[in-house]
Amino acid sequence: MAIAGNPKKIAQDIADGFVSLSPPALKRYSPTDLKLILANIGIVQREIRALQVPLEDVLQLKEKNIRLMRLNQGEVVLRSFCKKHRIPI
Repeated sequence: MAIAGNPKKIAQDIADGFVSLSPPALKRYSPTDLKLILANIGIVQREIRALQVPLEDVLQLKEKNIRLMRLNQGEVVLRSFCKKHRIPI
């Protein structure tokens, strides 16, 4: 199944917690779609890391770290799915 919409938006939704990647959800995507999602996760990670957050603002710092954690977890799930199903990425 092709990606519905913008793949970068999917990565942003993963960061915001609206979408979570799981092996059953990943089965519907083709190998090229999985590569595209992985590439966009990397792009969104770089954008979030580039945000300058004042160290005094603990809530903003926590939100940034949570978003990075969600993206990292999504990347780990996607890579392990590809490895299990022998999909080269």
